[in-house]
Amino acid sequence: MKQKKKKIQKGDFGYISSQKKRRLALTLVLFAIPLLIFFTGLIHTKTRNNLLTVVALLGCLPACKCAVGMIMMWMQKPMKKEVYEKIAPHAGSLVMSYEMCLTTYEKTQFIDAFAVCGGLVVGYADNPKEKNMTFMEEHVQKILRSNGYKEKVRIFTELKPFLERLDYMNSHREELNENIRFTPDEDHPELSRDEMIKNTILAISL
Repeated sequence: MKQKKKKIQKGDFGYISSQKKRRLALTLVLFAIPLLIFFTGLIHTKTRNNLLTVVALLGCLPACKCAVGMIMMWMQKPMKKEVYEKIAPHAGSLVMSYEMCLTTYEKTQFIDAFAVCGGLVVGYADNPKEKNMTFMEEHVQKILRSNGYKEKVRIFTELKPFLERLDYMNSHREELNENIRFTPDEDHPELSRDEMIKNTILAISL
């Protein structure tokens, strides 16, 4: 029996490439619908001055909104496969997320990977716009703390120290989670604290 292909979710490797195709297809469909309505009215009434033209114009609004999201996604470069293949063996049992475009009023930064464990959140940015990640670290930390998570956030711009930190987090999981109190979320009781933190970060990502 052929195994069903797993849907690529936000935070998975390959998300950017998947979303580029999906959003392009959705945008084309959303524009095709009002165009079909417009030409149907034009053919039947022999003039553009009809009710279906108004309906077609209104139908362009969600299509335009979708087009903006598509353009923003197409401006992003996906995570390099070779970088993912170097990180994956070190991920172990850590809660990981990949290919996140974090946006603020001041800056936008693509983060290739985040790992969460206990009171630590560490990220890696390959070829960042700037080497100083202090602003983005503080931004993520501020968002997490506003949601009740007092995490220390560190974003590396070099792969080797990031991989070393992943190894450390894997080998010290019990120590890092010691004295960490967590009350399961009522809406998502199945999610662990680390998974809730991951979802919080994904919520501020494109």
